[in-house]
Amino acid sequence: MNIEAVYEQLPSLKSDNFVLKKIEDHHFNEVFEIYNNKKVFEYCGIIPKHNKDTVRSMIGHFERDYNKRSRVKWGIFASSDPDRLLGIIEAVDFNQKVNAVTIGYFLSEAHWGKGIASEAVKILIDFLFVDVNVNRIQAEVMPQNEISKKVLLKNGFIKEGTLRQATLWAGKGIVDLEIYSILKEDYVK
Repeated sequence: MNIEAVYEQLPSLKSDNFVLKKIEDHHFNEVFEIYNNKKVFEYCGIIPKHNKDTVRSMIGHFERDYNKRSRVKWGIFASSDPDRLLGIIEAVDFNQKVNAVTIGYFLSEAHWGKGIASEAVKILIDFLFVDVNVNRIQAEVMPQNEISKKVLLKNGFIKEGTLRQATLWAGKGIVDLEIYSILKEDYVK
């Protein structure tokens, strides 16, 4: 795994339609719009944030986590409007022993149903397989989250199974998780 491709400098990733790049302080209103909406986190282990000061400090936490090499969050932006944050996509748990990483993503509700998450996931898996040279990318999904499952399946992930009552998610209690993955050998650019 070429972990330096991720952590030497936060990479900006692009397709014809979207750019994944650093979330800056001036994106605060869009970050608040995402984190303040309980529908966005209905199937996530994240509790919505309704306090603006809390959300403002979170943007600094994104950079802190990146500098600690624990998590990478990219903002999802349209190429046609590269300063309007549409959503967030992340890579966490870079496991260099088995050459694997976990991804997650969420969009502002105003941008649901437009194929944005599917294309953002494609951009990220291209980067992770080609530049970072990971062998396995996985995602954990609550069984009720049909939309997220479709995003993963569209990108070549397969459902490996369900981990029953496997984890404690904030605001949800102990939940089942479905595990989806794609291996480098399955990947077609």
